[in-house]
Amino acid sequence: MSFKGLKSILYGGREVWPLIEGGKGVAATNHASSGAWAAAGGIGTISAVNADSYDAEGKIVPQVYDALTRKERHQQLIRYAIDGAVEQVKRAHEIAGGKGAININVLWEMGGAQEVLEGVLERTRGMVTGVTCGAGMPYKLAEIAQRFDVHYLPIISSARAFRALWKRSYHKVADLMAAVVYEDPWLAGGHNGLSNAEDPTKPEDPYPRVAALRETMRKEGVSDNVPIVMAGGVWFLREWNDWIDNPELGPIAFQFGTRPLLTEESPIPQGWKDRLREIEPGDVLLHKFSPTGFYSSAVKNPFLYDLMHRSERQIPYSRVEAGVHTVQLDVGVKGKNFWVAPKDRERARGWVAEGYTEALKTPDDTVVFVTPESRAQIREDQAACMGCLSHCGFSSWKDHDDYTTGRLADPRSFCIQKTLQDIAHGGPVEENLMFAGHAAYRFKQDPFYSNNFTPTVKQLVDRILTGD
Repeated sequence: MSFKGLKSILYGGREVWPLIEGGKGVAATNHASSGAWAAAGGIGTISAVNADSYDAEGKIVPQVYDALTRKERHQQLIRYAIDGAVEQVKRAHEIAGGKGAININVLWEMGGAQEVLEGVLERTRGMVTGVTCGAGMPYKLAEIAQRFDVHYLPIISSARAFRALWKRSYHKVADLMAAVVYEDPWLAGGHNGLSNAEDPTKPEDPYPRVAALRETMRKEGVSDNVPIVMAGGVWFLREWNDWIDNPELGPIAFQFGTRPLLTEESPIPQGWKDRLREIEPGDVLLHKFSPTGFYSSAVKNPFLYDLMHRSERQIPYSRVEAGVHTVQLDVGVKGKNFWVAPKDRERARGWVAEGYTEALKTPDDTVVFVTPESRAQIREDQAACMGCLSHCGFSSWKDHDDYTTGRLADPRSFCIQKTLQDIAHGGPVEENLMFAGHAAYRFKQDPFYSNNFTPTVKQLVDRILTGD
């Protein structure tokens, strides 16, 4: 069957293609990519997650967190976030030239999310058409959108999550909900909404899940004029022909997060772009090392392997002799209150002999074994926490009340702000977290990218509209 083609939709009073650029933070989508996507007639998305600011010479302002306390550094982070996103929106709006639309994307679990979102919208009135928001349950999104007269597009991964948001809040501001983004937890890059009831190793077909979402929306009285945006795994639109003009699903739009990374306007460094061309099927891992506590998908590299191996060098312990914990751990720890199983003590001794001489306690009554260098880096990163999340498993930071989660800081995780800033600004791609969707291997297979071709955003959008 030949590709059906797409029809334009009305969004923010303007005709646009139902093609959304996925917002990727930190600094992986910015004014250049988003403005160009809008100029091509689509919906460009600025990531408002600690976006870059610029000095008088146009150089990126390094985000330095030199305040003494976490709370003060958190305030620095909020100022950087607002100033950066405002600058990005203004520049994107100029590039768009009155075409398409500009959205901003925020993660509800980022530190100071509400303050950042309100601060950005206050200073960009008339430039932002809508806000996409996920990574958590953003109940307040609708009322914030209403206050600033912008659309909102919640990002969810199940009909159940949408229903909870709708019942609690969104039904009160139904007219501004422009679309519902279904982000497939097994296909999309970055953080996702995989629930405890779902198996990360058993991907589910997105069609029944999206059909269930539409059914829920209809039951709740949501107009069929509100599109569902399919996000995750979308490459060739001809592969989604059955979704287009499908009465069961209603109107469908499509979000592209991974493909726009490899364009002329994409702000990511050249080393990252080059690495995208080498990805093979299976090279993207759905994992749970993120300090957010969410599952997320990233490219397997030494950074990710280090986290995988760190968790493998892990044994449970008790503070007193109990059950199978009948011997005392005699390596890697100080003190005698570490009772372990005999076989685990032998494993620990083996790790120590290999150089993993330091045992670090986790919040789950286990210890992990790391090198002295790794221990020093973990402790340094935990101490330097700037409060980039609302709740951080790695540092035990919380952005409200008493500013602590009350749990032990978890050495099995990492400082996500540090690594995402580093890779986005030229740091080594093999030594940092490299988010990507599970279809990223198609860069290597798609003839569009042969002979090292890198399209402009306009060329990419035009290509997508052909079905390829």
